[in-house]
Amino acid sequence: MEQEKNPVYKKENMRLLRRHLGLTQKEFIDLFLLDENGKPSMSVATYSNLESKGGERVKEVILAASEKMGVDSVIFSMAPEEFAVKADVLLPASIDQDDLHQNGVKKGNIDQLLNRLTMYFAEQIFEGKLKKGDKIESDRVLAAKLDVGRSAIREALKVLDVMGMIDICPGQGSYISSKEENFFIIPLSWSLFLNGGQVEEILVVRNLLEVKAAELAADCKNEESLARLYDTFHRLHSTYVQKDYKEFLEEDLKFHLCIAECSGNSVIYSMIQTIRNLMKHVSGTGMVDETQLSEIYEEHQKVYGLIIARDGKGAAAAMREHLERAALRYNFQ
Repeated sequence: MEQEKNPVYKKENMRLLRRHLGLTQKEFIDLFLLDENGKPSMSVATYSNLESKGGERVKEVILAASEKMGVDSVIFSMAPEEFAVKADVLLPASIDQDDLHQNGVKKGNIDQLLNRLTMYFAEQIFEGKLKKGDKIESDRVLAAKLDVGRSAIREALKVLDVMGMIDICPGQGSYISSKEENFFIIPLSWSLFLNGGQVEEILVVRNLLEVKAAELAADCKNEESLARLYDTFHRLHSTYVQKDYKEFLEEDLKFHLCIAECSGNSVIYSMIQTIRNLMKHVSGTGMVDETQLSEIYEEHQKVYGLIIARDGKGAAAAMREHLERAALRYNFQ
């Protein structure tokens, strides 16, 4: 049976931690016990006294070390015998001093780091120093350039990999995505999710994009995109006739995305797709009654007809009117 955890063991486990990491008392202080100005928060004599006699500040040391190593401070309440046995599993065998000196990046700041990394890579692409498929610098080099810890850089790179901006190849390194344009589309869309509470501002952006998309769609030459728009509108018509509210709203979303696709502008398409998905959550269920269903269908029919008639200005005006009326229906104003 495991020995019961007890806070009185913290003093001894603090000493075991330092020895496990192979640090002198001064090195331990320099890595774990620095104040906001980067100066030691206690002297070697004070720390040495804590290791030998204990005291109120043992808790301070344990909390500081636990936070920087990313472990639960409760493990330091284990019996020293158990702590020593489990140290190899519970604790890192060594510490990346670059990470500790930089103090990493807290979760609340990861979005800021993502933005800095994205801008850094984008500038490299603009300047011709990077292109799609190129290998990027190591996490150590990036950490030094951005003045953050390597673990924070690695965490941010994983997010960029998931977003499709880079490709991480284990054992080989990280590379700019083969779709280089992702660097200029994804961050814009991603930022909308991160700032999803700014509904009014997002709606202004959406309206501008959708109106322009309708205008450009009237000049679409891509037969496949036009065919998808045709099919989507006729499915919208079918769900309207059947009064299938749920499917109608799904086809409504697809209809707007098809118009964005017909605009021929990939940035407009990506942004509208993100905003539309976001607004589905903001507007709750998106329920409409029979009268609203009819209004929405007629507004869509007008936009569709003007796009097919190649009337860009008319399509833009019809889309603007539709969005203004939609704002009233969903109480966005």
